[in-house]
Amino acid sequence: MRILILGGDGYLGWPTALHLSDVGHDIAVVDNFARRGYDFEMGTGSLVPIEPLQTRIRVWRELTGRQIGCYIGDLTDADFTNHVVRDFAPDTIVHFAEQRAAPYSMVDRKHAVYTQVNNVVGTLNVLYAITETNPDIHLVKLGTMGAYGEPNIDIEEGWLEIEHKGRKDRVLFPKRPGSFYHLSKVHDSHNIEFACRIWGIRATDLNQGIVYGQQTPETARDDRLATRYDYDAVFGTVLNRFVIEAVLGLPLTVYGQGSQVRGIIEIRDTVRCLELACENPADRGEFRVFNQMTQSLSINQMAETIARVSPEPVTISRLPNPRVEEEGHHYNVVHSGLLDLGLEPHLLSDTLIESLLAITKRYADRVRPEAMTPTVDWRRPSSQIGL
Repeated sequence: MRILILGGDGYLGWPTALHLSDVGHDIAVVDNFARRGYDFEMGTGSLVPIEPLQTRIRVWRELTGRQIGCYIGDLTDADFTNHVVRDFAPDTIVHFAEQRAAPYSMVDRKHAVYTQVNNVVGTLNVLYAITETNPDIHLVKLGTMGAYGEPNIDIEEGWLEIEHKGRKDRVLFPKRPGSFYHLSKVHDSHNIEFACRIWGIRATDLNQGIVYGQQTPETARDDRLATRYDYDAVFGTVLNRFVIEAVLGLPLTVYGQGSQVRGIIEIRDTVRCLELACENPADRGEFRVFNQMTQSLSINQMAETIARVSPEPVTISRLPNPRVEEEGHHYNVVHSGLLDLGLEPHLLSDTLIESLLAITKRYADRVRPEAMTPTVDWRRPSSQIGL
């Protein structure tokens, strides 16, 4: 297949590009380097040093003999988006190219508007480029489990069969997102489903849980192929933060009671899920949804798992929760679609945490502990920059 990866310089886009290249697909990546720019804005960065995209591509070619194409530009530019799709002529487009942090979207009005415009307009331009260039292109779009919120019913895989006043219908599962970032993902999903229904394109929406891990077999071949390892309070994940705190001998900082439950997935499983979704495309006119996660754990259970594998004693500290979210809520998610296609999950209790601990120890001198302190409060909307 010819697979175009949007956001191919990012935390997940880059290892996905390598993995799909390694299994034999013809790959090109698109990026505008906005994620690298956020580091300058926030005064932080990846714990693991990352090379420029051009260096990464060159190293991969030298190691494997496989070429990865590269386009530099912004998806909110419709002319650029159309040019890339026509020029590369992909069979599949994998779309990672969005501002991905809930806290970033909640900093202030400017960041909320930027997130919505960047994410929603970029995706709309991709939909039009597919429709006008080749409606048979399969769009694989990265969504988020966070878009569902914490409903008091089981979370189905994208769709819900309902009966109301004696009549039945099949509708998209109702969503109650918890940030302007998550709202942008909901808008994306509705726009993509509309395009499938009206224009007959094919799309797979991957509602992904929290990703943990930093290495895949491909990125581990050379330090220059490394992907990001974010740990700060804006772009870092809770699991990354816990691992770093454990290595530094700091208390694990749990927001609120820690009874919030989240779906999680390991980075090697993420790239495998993308492979499965690409190689088993949706039908024409189908809006297919997979809940891309492998297990559900509360924040407390995640902390307990880290404490169990950490070679040093670990304590837990509780902070006021800067987010507005339910604690102790019902959480049962159907996530059988990717398992049916052949996914064999890694679990948090497996060896990955130990390897993540080793990576963290190697780069511990690069940690800025103050960057892990939450600075964005969901309850205090502002029209000014809040960091």
